[in-house]
Amino acid sequence: MRKPTLQDVARVAGVSYATADRVLNARGGVAQKSASRVQEAIETLGYERDLHAANLSRRRVYQFRFLLPKADHSFFHALRAAVDEQQAARRVDRILITVTEVPALDPEALAEALESPDLSCDCLAVVATEAPRITKAIAALRERGIAVVTLVGDAAPEARAAYVGINNVVAGATSGRLMRLAHFVRPGCILPVLGALSARDHRERLEGAHAVLTEGGAGLRVLPALCVHDRPDLMRTGVIRALMETPEITGIYSIGAGNRGLIEVVGAMTGPRPFIVAHELTPTTRAGLEQGLIDAVIDQKPAQEVATAIDVMKALADGRDWQDPARDIIPTIFLADNLPQCGSKGETS
Repeated sequence: MRKPTLQDVARVAGVSYATADRVLNARGGVAQKSASRVQEAIETLGYERDLHAANLSRRRVYQFRFLLPKADHSFFHALRAAVDEQQAARRVDRILITVTEVPALDPEALAEALESPDLSCDCLAVVATEAPRITKAIAALRERGIAVVTLVGDAAPEARAAYVGINNVVAGATSGRLMRLAHFVRPGCILPVLGALSARDHRERLEGAHAVLTEGGAGLRVLPALCVHDRPDLMRTGVIRALMETPEITGIYSIGAGNRGLIEVVGAMTGPRPFIVAHELTPTTRAGLEQGLIDAVIDQKPAQEVATAIDVMKALADGRDWQDPARDIIPTIFLADNLPQCGSKGETS
């Protein structure tokens, strides 16, 4: 059965096609009685507007902007690469994408970028840390008519329009479950390592892991989280110090980045090494898996994340419902045995 057309709507409403088109596009100049008949016909027929065709006819151009963290961090490089790829791919749909980079894990720098009076676009995507000033800035953008989509971590949920990313509590719980399986026949001591508690994704992963690791009968001791600001040098010195102070550490959960430092430390160990779970499949974590220095990696698929974010931004710009379960980002657990071919699509570069 074919879909009803605007011509069908005009026929049922007893008006001309031009009148039905004026009502549909809210251009005014139509008597209220005729406008009501058109709306009734739309509901009766179940007419759905072809937004793509309408936008082409109006030659609408979507202006989207990404605010991305700038740091020596393979995952952030991958996000930028994914946006660059989408910039070219989406031009055919009249979507123009611009990128602004701000220092990673720097709430003040990000807030300044969000507060810029020159910030103008139809929709904005941002990897945000949590801070009152950032939440206020996102709320101000909403008042200006600029919808904000948060990526990676669901910062400012009371102000943003949508969140695109994995469920970080579940990802942390998954890491905790892997750690428990590794300690099935022995007690253990687990060291969590994160970038910053102000990063909601890091905090939620820690919460999820801690809940699983400490639930009844696990026999696992969880140390206070080590904060390394996603820096390999701080990871290196922090883990060395932790292993010296607590030599009974049997597991390390790397929640953020800086894993080059972790691999250097573990690679230099002569005795039994801790069981290690990390996030994001990067050249560093891939090498760790291949060399037997990392046991599992949970990847959040940055290329899919960016593509999905743009789909959500377009839905928001069109005034359509963006909440679609098919858009959920389901992370992948990589072991040394199921690694994709090096450089395959979707792997962090």
